[in-house]
Amino acid sequence: MAAATVAAAAVLEPLAVPLPRPVLGGSSASRAAGPPVSASLGRRRTGLLPEFRGLRIARRPPRAPSAASSGTEKGLRRGSVVCEAQGTAIEVPEVTKSTWQSLVMECDIPVLVEFWAPWCGPCRMIHPIIGKLSKVYDGKLKCLNLNTDENQEIATKYGIRSIPTIMIFKNGEKKETIVGAVPESTLITCIEKFIEK
Repeated sequence: MAAATVAAAAVLEPLAVPLPRPVLGGSSASRAAGPPVSASLGRRRTGLLPEFRGLRIARRPPRAPSAASSGTEKGLRRGSVVCEAQGTAIEVPEVTKSTWQSLVMECDIPVLVEFWAPWCGPCRMIHPIIGKLSKVYDGKLKCLNLNTDENQEIATKYGIRSIPTIMIFKNGEKKETIVGAVPESTLITCIEKFIEK
């Protein structure tokens, strides 16, 4: 019984595995020149691989919030993934049923309205483009977002069947409709038709 215990203990001891040696010439003779693998395996604790001592979970101390990210991390559980670039996107103002008339219909410059919903992936892809264009065309074009889930009456009035849908209004009239997450160049081409030079 004691001999079986000693044999089992010998099997459970750490095993050193040699690293492969670089082959310069690529010939089979140079590969055979090294010591046989069985001889390397017979040596104990050669230092080639660290000895396994079980899994350890390292606890990370809580990170002090930086000035740039303190506003974006409120309300998030510790350990969640936060996009560091969140605060860099330009926020486009929201238009609702109550502000539609004053912000879109009575505006003296062209208005670009993005019809979107929070659950829409392509909408999130086009948000940064709309934000960038609102900055590029500042004073010549007003860019707004309309949440179709919260403003279904307006979405129905303009026949929105898929989102994102972008509409350009001028002097209270719908002039152009773009459906889907289109490239920035497509939006610029449509906008340029209605911008005063």
